[in-house]
Amino acid sequence: MSSGAPSTPIGEAADRAPGVLLRADAARNVTQIRAAAIAAFRGRGLGTPLEEIATAAGVSKATVYNRFGGRDGLIDAVIGELVATEMYAIMDRARRVDDPWEAIATYIGDRRDLQYREPAFTDALLMTYPNSAQLVALATAATDMSERLLQRGHDAGVLRKDFTAGDLYYADVANGLALRALRAYSREDYDRRTRFFTDSLRPR
Repeated sequence: MSSGAPSTPIGEAADRAPGVLLRADAARNVTQIRAAAIAAFRGRGLGTPLEEIATAAGVSKATVYNRFGGRDGLIDAVIGELVATEMYAIMDRARRVDDPWEAIATYIGDRRDLQYREPAFTDALLMTYPNSAQLVALATAATDMSERLLQRGHDAGVLRKDFTAGDLYYADVANGLALRALRAYSREDYDRRTRFFTDSLRPR
């Protein structure tokens, strides 16, 4: 073999190059689809049509299915950045508050703050997509946290006895649906109404 001959057989190099390009294209598609999904879900919730996400990402709807398996897989891929990471942080923050009432007030206030900023939070509450493993895990953790915090409040006598984790869930669902329909009201009014709601939970 002369010194100018390639060290790798031409046939092997030719076979390898398309695979390298395909992997690069696939990685780029995944990045673009994730970014488009986060932008769409953040603005409009998890029900945004996949066709719109695909168009924003510059790919076909079939590519979304090929890379993520459909909506549930796409939700699993982005829900951490949208909701889950912050929601787990909210739970940890409430857990670290020593005073039972302050723990409850902090938890409710932080949940409502996230709900105001992130429409996907209401979809997570409603379990609109129950085949998303990440949403199921988040819902289970949040329910357990709510029950623990409220029981602690009941035991300390700082929370009205008839208020349950189910009541908190339905109050937040109602709040989220109102936000979706009546987004025009101000953050100042929203925070004031959150304080009214929280104060109503004290023993009577």
